[in-house]
Amino acid sequence: MKRYKQALIILFFSTSLFANNINSLYEQALEYEKNQQYKEAMEIYKKIANLNKPQKKIEESISFKQTKKDSNTKKDFTSLKSKFFNKYLDKIEDKETSNTLEQVIIRDFGLYPYKTTYLLPVTYDTKEKDNRSQYETKFQLSFEKPLTYNIFGLNETISFAYTQKSYWQTSRESAPFRESNYQPEFFVTIPYKNDNSSLKGYKISFLHESNGQAEEKSRSWNRVYLESYFQYSNLFLIPRIWYRIPEKTSNDDNKDIEKYLGFGDLTFFYPYKKHTFELKLRNNLRLNKDNKGAVEFNWSFPLPSFLNIANSFGYFQVFSGYGDSLIDYDKEINKIGLGIAFTR
Repeated sequence: MKRYKQALIILFFSTSLFANNINSLYEQALEYEKNQQYKEAMEIYKKIANLNKPQKKIEESISFKQTKKDSNTKKDFTSLKSKFFNKYLDKIEDKETSNTLEQVIIRDFGLYPYKTTYLLPVTYDTKEKDNRSQYETKFQLSFEKPLTYNIFGLNETISFAYTQKSYWQTSRESAPFRESNYQPEFFVTIPYKNDNSSLKGYKISFLHESNGQAEEKSRSWNRVYLESYFQYSNLFLIPRIWYRIPEKTSNDDNKDIEKYLGFGDLTFFYPYKKHTFELKLRNNLRLNKDNKGAVEFNWSFPLPSFLNIANSFGYFQVFSGYGDSLIDYDKEINKIGLGIAFTR
């Protein structure tokens, strides 16, 4: 940056110093041309060209440095790995082997973020539970792998996705993982275009969810769901309804899960400048003493500039109700957490 400023100063003074001299030379050259003294005029034009060379070099230097700066700004992790492969590794003559090695090094397998991937180093549950600390770490990992596109002529995308949500008792001495929920799913997303409609698309999915534990701590269920996307300016409404696929009574770890989680949820999503706000509501729609539900609020916001972490955001989460995790589907949880989101 310092050299760039110095170059600008040099350019300014060089322009001032040469401007008058060049103008006078131009006038002299034009006078020669009027008098048909073309040889003398050409000599003057050569002098003007020579005078312009230092200035052009300065301009080229500035242009090169600015281009280099812009290039460095645009570099991402993928391009850095690509540079490593092309510059530092020995070349392999067999093209297929070279392509395989390039894919392994660059790790470009067409995986995309799905749900928000976040880390909440500290969460606090206001309700005490047996054999657990009220303080724990919570994180979620989620990715999507598109499989096919437009095979039905609807511009649809068929994808596989995987989401994992884990609860880590980092405040306890042995720091055990008390619970992890695993959600593999296959789904088709279909866009919808109509100038007079706020509906923008919908998704049909098969979703499995389980916690990988055994015996009395085992929890699992399978669902198919329909999700729709409505847009009203920069407010998005995302209603979802599901149907639980029945299981044999002997294999059902959570027979009454629908009593607590109901048959669907409604999400409000609102991006504003560099912030996103998400409110998810769920209710079993039982209008009596058995009414159960949940509210989850997520807010992502820019991190302080001194942290300088690319594509990452502050993340604040509040949950109140039933179904924060499978092991707690029938327990009321009031939890608050603060951390960082790596996708949104």
